[in-house]
Amino acid sequence: MKSMPKPNQSRRGFISKFAKSVVGASLLPNIITAADRQRNIRSLSRANEKYSANDQVQLAVIGAGGMGTADVNTAITVPGVKLVAACDLYDGRLADAKKKWGNDIYTTRDYREILERNDIDAVIIATPDFWHKDISVAAMNKGKSVYCEKPMVHDISEGPAVVEAQRRNGKVVYQVGSQGMSSLGNEKARQLLKEGAIGQLNYAEGFWARMSPFGAWQYPIPADASPKTVDWDAYLAHTTKRDFDPLRFFRWRNYRDYGTGVSGDLFVHLFSSLHFVTGSIGPNKVMATGGLRYWKDGREVPDIMLGMFDYPETEVHPAFNLSLRVNFVDGTGGTNYLRMVGSEGSMTVEWEKVTLYRNKTYAAADDPLLQTKEGAANGGKQYVYDRKEMLPPEKLEYVAEEGYKGAHFDHFYNLFNAMRTGGKVHEDALFGYRAAAPALLCNDSYFQNKIIQWDPQQLKLVNK
Repeated sequence: MKSMPKPNQSRRGFISKFAKSVVGASLLPNIITAADRQRNIRSLSRANEKYSANDQVQLAVIGAGGMGTADVNTAITVPGVKLVAACDLYDGRLADAKKKWGNDIYTTRDYREILERNDIDAVIIATPDFWHKDISVAAMNKGKSVYCEKPMVHDISEGPAVVEAQRRNGKVVYQVGSQGMSSLGNEKARQLLKEGAIGQLNYAEGFWARMSPFGAWQYPIPADASPKTVDWDAYLAHTTKRDFDPLRFFRWRNYRDYGTGVSGDLFVHLFSSLHFVTGSIGPNKVMATGGLRYWKDGREVPDIMLGMFDYPETEVHPAFNLSLRVNFVDGTGGTNYLRMVGSEGSMTVEWEKVTLYRNKTYAAADDPLLQTKEGAANGGKQYVYDRKEMLPPEKLEYVAEEGYKGAHFDHFYNLFNAMRTGGKVHEDALFGYRAAAPALLCNDSYFQNKIIQWDPQQLKLVNK
């Protein structure tokens, strides 16, 4: 086991760097480092990049609902990317796709027709969760690069198949769609943690509240929804057969056969970010509680979920605890954050902002900005603290520059750049599985009413 720096040593290193960075400059609350500035310049200049005709990425979307549409609208803003096909099981979405993206795009109900086309380089998979694994594996086996929405799989048993498909088809690129993975906020938080800005990490917490005009996942149901306009048999091809039910098709997140609940929808974002920032591969203990408190509309998953997770010590981080919360009953809505607490401070991580809070109890000993001049007394030198000082702010905010295109754009840019250069993506199948597993195990803990032990290295359940 590698030895990690002692808290005061790591803090001294951070404070020293911080002090040097502000010499001769004003201490403004918004700070963007040179590295950040270069990162943003690259993002802002991408609109001017040119690609030859044969370097154009030909893209298709499989699942053209709300998230699929948002993904496409972002992806096609990356220079050199063109949407050429769309697949969905509802005819109305296919008609809308032609209206939004051009009457010349190819449309079909059958995703296999998309994968057989030689003019398609990459696919966005934005189907309900229970189709992610099958389509991902089939797409990679056909040589298509993949952007698959989170969570990567519907059940932990499906993860190895996706990881193996990516390994076997080494030339294809596979990226999971937790957009925060490519955010400036996560990158800055990772840097700050490494430099000792909060000392030794010992606790993290995340919260996500959501309340939309339609309620929690109460997506609109088209007036023409019927077995004629929806390929219901294809939808249920490998799950429980039922009579046509538009609720289970258009509001699929409410049902366990198709979705992964609040944990698979939202916790997985927080796991992805936390693992990126800390370098962790996951927790070894999972427990959850919660309940269906408000949205008693026939759904099968809770609208309140609380999860607790133990992370063991590794070569790159100390042992720490994580607590996550999701609230679909929040009357204010829109609140979400990941907060990391260390021995000497904390930071709140958002996709476009990081807020650092520093513990001043360490200031006099460790912080050169708070030390007074040496003075002579009784023939010897000593520190004198009887005069007040100009103090740096307790709170430092690191924010993205105006014009930053955002994490969603960067995530797609990273995918297409990896396709062109043979480089690596920010969230491949193995990383995506390690983020999805604790989110899915959170559901298992809730429904089975038990603590679950997990081996994040070997990716398997542990029976104790």
